[in-house]
Amino acid sequence: MKRVLSAIALAAGTTAMPALAADVGVSVSIGQPGFYGHIDIGNVPPPPVVYAQPVIVQPVPVGVVYQPIYVHAPPGHVKNWAKHCGQYGACGRPVYFVQSNWYNEVYVPEYQKRHGGPKNKNGGKNGHGNGHGKGHRD
Repeated sequence: MKRVLSAIALAAGTTAMPALAADVGVSVSIGQPGFYGHIDIGNVPPPPVVYAQPVIVQPVPVGVVYQPIYVHAPPGHVKNWAKHCGQYGACGRPVYFVQSNWYNEVYVPEYQKRHGGPKNKNGGKNGHGNGHGKGHRD
């Protein structure tokens, strides 16, 4: 019986892998329009945020103090933060949600200016590939 259950578990695991691999989307990184996630605002004044107070969905352990983080997230994730905070690694953290127009109109251009401009889909800058062809990161 154990062999049968092990064989079923193994077969289920191997059949699930191609399904996961087939669910690959376009990679968007920080500093590009369409990126959602934790952003580092650096030493600039705080950006405009969705809520005046940071959002925390899980209690922080006694004696632990976290600095708030800034997150750019789609409106549905902001509204249902308790459901989505795990995707951002921020469930027990105080989170400020930056406004999308600020992210796209202020943060993205400034980030691209500091880090060499927009990247194309092949990882190259300003329309020129890096020539590595294997997902090379700068």
